Amino acid sequence: MTDRISYNSLRDFINRLEKGGELIKIKEKVSPILEITEITDRVSKSEGGGKALLFENVEGSDIPVLINAFGSVKRMSMALGTDDIEKIADDIDSLIHMKAPESWQEKMAALPTLFRMSKFPPKVISHSSPPCQEVVTIGEEVDLTRLPVLKCWPDDGGRFITLPCVITKSVEGVRNVGVYRLQVFNPKTTGMHWHIHKDGASNFDDHRRAGRSKMEVAVAIGCDPAVVYAATAPLPPGIDELMLAGFIRNSHVDLVQCRTVDLEVPATAEIVLEGYVDIKETRIEGPFGDHAGYYSLTGDYPVFHVTAVTHRKNPIYLTTIVGKPPMEDCYMGKATERIFLPLLKTINPEIVDYDLPWEGVFHNCVIVSIRKRYPAQARKLMSALWGTGQMSLAKMILAVDESVDVHDYRQVARELLNRIDFEESLVITEGILDVLDHSAPKPLRGAKIGIDITGPEPDDERQSSLSQTDRSFDPFIKGCEDHNEIVSLNIPFTEVSSPLAIISIDKKAPWDGHRIAREAIHNDEEGAVKIIMALDKDVDPSSHSVALWKFFNNVDPSRDIFHEGGRLFVDATRKMKDEGHPREWPDELVMDDEIVKLVDEKWPRLGIDNSAVEDDPKPDFESGLD
Repeated sequence: MTDRISYNSLRDFINRLEKGGELIKIKEKVSPILEITEITDRVSKSEGGGKALLFENVEGSDIPVLINAFGSVKRMSMALGTDDIEKIADDIDSLIHMKAPESWQEKMAALPTLFRMSKFPPKVISHSSPPCQEVVTIGEEVDLTRLPVLKCWPDDGGRFITLPCVITKSVEGVRNVGVYRLQVFNPKTTGMHWHIHKDGASNFDDHRRAGRSKMEVAVAIGCDPAVVYAATAPLPPGIDELMLAGFIRNSHVDLVQCRTVDLEVPATAEIVLEGYVDIKETRIEGPFGDHAGYYSLTGDYPVFHVTAVTHRKNPIYLTTIVGKPPMEDCYMGKATERIFLPLLKTINPEIVDYDLPWEGVFHNCVIVSIRKRYPAQARKLMSALWGTGQMSLAKMILAVDESVDVHDYRQVARELLNRIDFEESLVITEGILDVLDHSAPKPLRGAKIGIDITGPEPDDERQSSLSQTDRSFDPFIKGCEDHNEIVSLNIPFTEVSSPLAIISIDKKAPWDGHRIAREAIHNDEEGAVKIIMALDKDVDPSSHSVALWKFFNNVDPSRDIFHEGGRLFVDATRKMKDEGHPREWPDELVMDDEIVKLVDEKWPRLGIDNSAVEDDPKPDFESGLD
């Protein structure tokens, strides 16, 4: 097993970031209301994710703000104490396949690994004044407005604590640590936004069913990076996230008893909020600019009553922003993708590799390569993944052969457009969806699509032809140019069996996406174009990554994907109520023009290398097909 650097606190990590040239300290006065978001969003979307930012002069608070700390491949690796996250996956794979020692020699050889495993569980320590309790405020003195909590996007319902490690226990005493946003309502209460599928919500339901009136909660802000990451990890229910943190750190996490609730928190956390949620009390929370790039809508959520605030002397407030990818959470998600591959392969041994594209905001798209041995194996795997943990939220699963590099999106796209069979490749089913999915007519459930483009077996009657034929796209292009409702178009790949045309349209009425997509092929009598995807007029079809992001967010497979006459049509436009979508359609995240201008004026004084940030503060996504 590989050795890794261990951080005892967030401050240890900050010191390493600074020594490694990965931290920019900003002395210019900035507002936590939208300004920090605009600055950070520009940096996050710069090449490679930019640098971590430490805002030392924040309006309304004497506490500095650290953000984008995990927002690059390099910093995410540094956070987990390694130079390559794949090494952590290798360690997990070694543990999974560790053979029980039999001989005396094997037992001796296993001792180092067994000794290391003994250091994984968290340890409660006795300390009269642990770092996280150097300053203690209890009861009426509690004032959350002293914290530099961000308002991230213009239409947010308020200020939100966005990277808290929320600690709860089940009725049986099993601990869970999760990251659930907290909207600050007033100096002593916040919302507690745990999605219905999360373990925190499950613990809450356990307390309700047991007839409890309250559930105690502790919130640790600014823990060491292994704890922060572990709190985001999709662990099976009942597995302690702090155990995973200990595995990553190669040392146990020290915990201390809270002052007003019967919970333990990481001893070196920067800030801790203690309190409870009332089982019967809810309050409208949101809207909030979420990681899908749209606002999540308002909803009723429990209220967190803060009974104490403890913190280190001169604390540092760790936070993040989410929105249109790529952003900081994308790199955390990619770490999860790699680290959990061995576990996924243990359950489904035919898996060779998988990729969760940023454009799919992780829960909307899975590309998986398989070692295929028999017909319909890919479909069997899709069913298995849709029944596995957070994979159950995936809206699209694309299965490819083991020879395909799932991380090479151009290769995947060509494979898809060469092998897809509209009659045989597509599987549309129903299941649970992420709460952030806005394309389905009903919340939390809806259509899913599986696409099987694995090669046929020798005895499979279906054959995939990869031959190219001479074709002219001129009639199709001319027809689109003459259509007054088609604004622009793009054909990303021409030398494939099923060319795709992406069109942006001036949609004005229900079902215009379907109608105009059909009309686009009227001049294409030879069938040069096989797949037509319609987008709203404000989307540039040549920005392939943005087009994919729209596809994954805006398409309900059962309503918006259909094939007829040897063509496949996809409607990725914004939907109206008369299109069978009674729910409110959320707005995209866009920063206020005044904030953009204000940041433009401050930019030269921020000390951020302009060469690393593109002129357009909202550049196209790096991970796409461009």
